[in-house]
Amino acid sequence: MALSGFFRSPLLVFTTASFLRAVFLLYGLWQDANSPMKYTDIDYFVFTDAARFISYGHSPYARDTYRYTPLLAWMIYPTTWPGTLWFSSGKSLFAIGDVVAGWMMYRILREYRGLEKERALKFASIWLLNPMVATISTRGSSEGLLGVFVTALLWAVLAKEMVLAGLLLGFAVHFKIYPFIYAASIVWWLDETSVGRVSKSRTRGSVFAQLLVFINSQRITIAIAGTVTFALLNIGMYQMYGWPFLEHSYFYHLTRIDHRHNFSPYNTLLYLNSSLGGSQSTFELERLAFLPQLLLSAVMIPLALAKKDLPSTMLAQTFAFVAFNKVCTSQYFLWYMMFLPYYLPDSVLLRSPTIGFTALAAWIAGQAAWLQQGFQLEFNGYSTFMPGLWLSSIVFFVVNVAILGVIIYDTRSRGDRTVAAKKSK
Repeated sequence: MALSGFFRSPLLVFTTASFLRAVFLLYGLWQDANSPMKYTDIDYFVFTDAARFISYGHSPYARDTYRYTPLLAWMIYPTTWPGTLWFSSGKSLFAIGDVVAGWMMYRILREYRGLEKERALKFASIWLLNPMVATISTRGSSEGLLGVFVTALLWAVLAKEMVLAGLLLGFAVHFKIYPFIYAASIVWWLDETSVGRVSKSRTRGSVFAQLLVFINSQRITIAIAGTVTFALLNIGMYQMYGWPFLEHSYFYHLTRIDHRHNFSPYNTLLYLNSSLGGSQSTFELERLAFLPQLLLSAVMIPLALAKKDLPSTMLAQTFAFVAFNKVCTSQYFLWYMMFLPYYLPDSVLLRSPTIGFTALAAWIAGQAAWLQQGFQLEFNGYSTFMPGLWLSSIVFFVVNVAILGVIIYDTRSRGDRTVAAKKSK
């Protein structure tokens, strides 16, 4: 009864979510001061160092390994001011972003998924009250801030605010490249039927007639707004920081060979190619990793699912993008976790507890197996690359592919049932 009452109060849920992050922030300060194993993520020091270089009038790329838009460094400029609390202000910003993203998830669940208040709060709490989400942001990862932009993008599209959606899409892609995959789903979803303009019968006809129907005002508006926003931001950053901006924010990600904390099956191959004494082959397989990744996430999944259910399609896209990426770290899991509240309410993972529990257990076990091998490598100094780390990467990849298959099949089946139900009325 008490738990049920808890989820009847948005104020209580959001207060608890904020308190959870405040506790983690304070604990992080204590651990950083008293433990050799630091709570703060190394990336946060990269961000704050870049902000410090900006405060000196230099480029943020004077800080080695800063591979992000300069806007991120500007956003956390207060971290350059004296004092521990100011230094932690960037973490606070990321944590606030988490909560704001959760609030927007709650609005989408209420306004566009039709959930009543208590149920919407329960599913929004998958993000809001998730210790993993809170920990990653309070350690200094900017993924929670990205969650605000992506969630706002979804809301703007569902609300038919096309100019705002275009602005958010352009900004999100500038901030972190991967959201460009959502453009395909959004454009495909924005047919005349989805925006309530005409019936299905008007979409039949000659190829030219169908093309005219496809190029509707909503698609044109979001394409122009998104392209202009993305272009202006890049032009502005290039004018300020020149070639290093393009090199570190974009081109670097095409050739990156990060192998630390990388769950990807490419992990061992990346390690071998990054070894100073290793021989460089003329053909590097990992350079082709983007082909199946983009084919699935940016082409096949949008075409197959977008008209069935846009939020669930975006979940499947992100899941595929992360699973098939040659660099896959724990922070990337947040990219698809932000879409779970929209997919789960009517999903087979909840309708069939056996399937849901098996998927969750396999996902956790796959990570645990990899982390055990990684711990032996990094903390105990044992060489676990072969076969332990490589095999655990393969197992985790297979688990993710299986879960992706469930999501795709479930989304398509539910979409077909919804269409059939509408036709029968």
